[in-house]
Amino acid sequence: MSGPADGPGTGTSTLTAVPPPPAPAPGPGPRAGIARWAADLALGARFAVNGGRESWTRTVMTAVGVGLGVALLLLAAAIPTAHTLRGERTDARSVYNFGDAPKHGPGTIGVGEAQTTYRGRDIGGYVLAPEGGNDRALPAPPGVDRFPAPGEMWVSPALKELLDSDEGKLLRERFPYRTAGVIGKSGLSGPAEFFYYAGVSQKTFERVGATYHIDHWGNSDGGSDRLSPALLLLIIVGCVVMLLPVLIFVATAARFGGERRDRRLAALRLVGADIHMTRRIASGESLFGALLGLTVGTGLFLLAREVIGGLTLWDISFFSSDIRPSLPLALAVAVAVPALAVVVTLVALRGIAIEPLGVVRNAAPKRRRLWWRLLLPLLGIGLLLPLVGHFGGNDRQAYQAAAGAVLLLIGTTALLPWLVEAVVERFGGKGSVPWQLATRRLQLSSGTAARAVSGITIAVAGALALQMLFASVESENTKSTGQDPRRAQLMVNVPVADGAQARDAFERYRATKGVRSVLGITEDYVSATHADKADPSVVSENAFTVADCPSLREVIRLTRCEDGDVFLVQPDFGEPGDNFARPGAQVNLAYDDEGMPDLDHKKLWTIPRSATVVKPRTDPTGSVRNGVFATPGAFDIATLAGPKATAMIRLDPKVPDAAEYVRNTSVEFSPSLGVMQLSSTSQSDEFTAIRRGLFIGATATLLLIGASMIVTTLEQLRERKRLLSVLVAFGTRRTTLSWSVLWQTAVPVVLGLALSLAGGLALGVMLLKMVGEPLAVDWAGLGAMAGIGGGVILLVTLVSLPPLWRMMRPEGLRTE
Repeated sequence: MSGPADGPGTGTSTLTAVPPPPAPAPGPGPRAGIARWAADLALGARFAVNGGRESWTRTVMTAVGVGLGVALLLLAAAIPTAHTLRGERTDARSVYNFGDAPKHGPGTIGVGEAQTTYRGRDIGGYVLAPEGGNDRALPAPPGVDRFPAPGEMWVSPALKELLDSDEGKLLRERFPYRTAGVIGKSGLSGPAEFFYYAGVSQKTFERVGATYHIDHWGNSDGGSDRLSPALLLLIIVGCVVMLLPVLIFVATAARFGGERRDRRLAALRLVGADIHMTRRIASGESLFGALLGLTVGTGLFLLAREVIGGLTLWDISFFSSDIRPSLPLALAVAVAVPALAVVVTLVALRGIAIEPLGVVRNAAPKRRRLWWRLLLPLLGIGLLLPLVGHFGGNDRQAYQAAAGAVLLLIGTTALLPWLVEAVVERFGGKGSVPWQLATRRLQLSSGTAARAVSGITIAVAGALALQMLFASVESENTKSTGQDPRRAQLMVNVPVADGAQARDAFERYRATKGVRSVLGITEDYVSATHADKADPSVVSENAFTVADCPSLREVIRLTRCEDGDVFLVQPDFGEPGDNFARPGAQVNLAYDDEGMPDLDHKKLWTIPRSATVVKPRTDPTGSVRNGVFATPGAFDIATLAGPKATAMIRLDPKVPDAAEYVRNTSVEFSPSLGVMQLSSTSQSDEFTAIRRGLFIGATATLLLIGASMIVTTLEQLRERKRLLSVLVAFGTRRTTLSWSVLWQTAVPVVLGLALSLAGGLALGVMLLKMVGEPLAVDWAGLGAMAGIGGGVILLVTLVSLPPLWRMMRPEGLRTE
């Protein structure tokens, strides 16, 4: 990506096409001391500011480019701290017991989970009840200054805003509590979290499902589930893929305006500076731009953390104060960026002869060496090979995998300048004028063109490998639930005390707005009338289900059904003696307080001889039932002592908030009653979080890559402003030069994409073998990567056209 060619027959010399006679080799001379280094670096910094419009323009461009990279590096360095602080606040309100639960008493609290969902938003919460009366010494939840009394609740700022808005009108019906206050920062994972604490009476708490008994808040265990090796490798490769283009962009930004800087250094040679002094001055100029870029980047980071504090993506949010890099990582960025700028400058000056009478670039062109470029990816593969089939995710293996991926990706990018040079030198003088201008420019400066697209090359190679691993890990972490959302959309397990309450629950759901039908199933157990002869402590049991005919057809296979019928499904497992439920047999309905069959106080029921043996059918929730199935006409569910009522609900798609009306009805039975949305597949929470994080990081990286290519192209056009004016003055059309810029962008990008596909496939194959996953090439992903490359070409060309046309004016021939 450079400007049009300087023209046939010219070299890249600024003042002369023929290099001056070689000067005598200077003697070694005395080594420059610290004072001399400091003085020369300071002189370079002065030139960066006071060297005229061209100097400070270059300094500003360098500072902006470096600043963008620094901001992304600081944001990446802040991720571990933000994740840790968020996790600490979540752990501080944890109620899970990792030991023996405390005895009920004045200092203990009953806690029930009361999560819900509202229009796609997850709302977390606890219902709380003192177990020893209204003891004022009860520990208040994190972020709350006192324990909530029965009938009042404390809500997060985001939840309060939602409840107070018109959008939350339907949600307010779900919370029969008075809002007593707002939860503080210490009790929230993020500013946009929807969370609440509600106080309830003991009577209401008895209707809560999953409960915990605590005497303090917080999880003191400190342990966490370890990620699977595949997920850990996904994170490692994702970080490498996202950060390497940032470092390349910082290195590219440090070289902005290099040609004009070199002419200024030639003037210094004319007044007596030696080659070593000019290099120190150039380093000082780059160092100043990098330090200014650090300042700009820090400002952009502070601005970005305030913006992030007000954003919510997939129900994830962070406080602005959480977005802060750890001190070691911040110091690493502060040291590495200026050092990288100086190293890049010194390396760039090695291929330039800066003499008192001019600057000669590559006066004696040398072919780029291939051996060391091949060595880098081979070293990367050498680091990854020992991990094939043995990647367990420990620290040493994690660092080894990261180093191998870095070397393989950097080696792929290092091959690009050699490939571009080898290809463009074979282009002849045939073709249209724009093509000839573009190819000639690439032949004269292939390194510049390769550097400009190195970011997208390494990003596409890493993205392809990441996509291959991602597809495999996704299939591993995506499970089929067996649920059928076409037959029912919601499922609720209603806590009931007897069969009469179950019948009432089904009727209330049927009367709920937006409900088309309810498949109501009441389940309990029956036992044999006698204990096992071989082991008197064992009593065989069987499931007992009561439902109407439409509901029974969803759980067993029926050819005909009428109210009053009874059906039997024999289980495919267990001992033959377990199948005691047969037509004409008696079963025991009595159970004691501990849920065991009560043979001393039997409550007998006789299975009709007309009962039909049928086959089971998978229900909408993916479950398969067996045992005794009776219609209401054959058995009165009011006689069941401890039933479980399951409602599988079909919604009316014409009612927008049908699911929300069902959730409001569910709260009437229990404040913690959950409504399960049926789905055919499910993904692990860890994989979902990693996918979201990688998507955010990849978006930021792609934006940076696009910005770097645009800025680099504009900077190179600015360097050739006078040449563009000359070409236009000699009659070259603007469209010709525009097409020339397009071809200069397209050729390196196409070669870079071809190289990145090879490197990405190699890395992807290694990663899949490391975690033992089958090899799978995502051809759709390959097409997407090619589409991204084409889109970048078009974007860079379109953005560069307006400044290109402005530079093609006669005023560009003026000189000072």
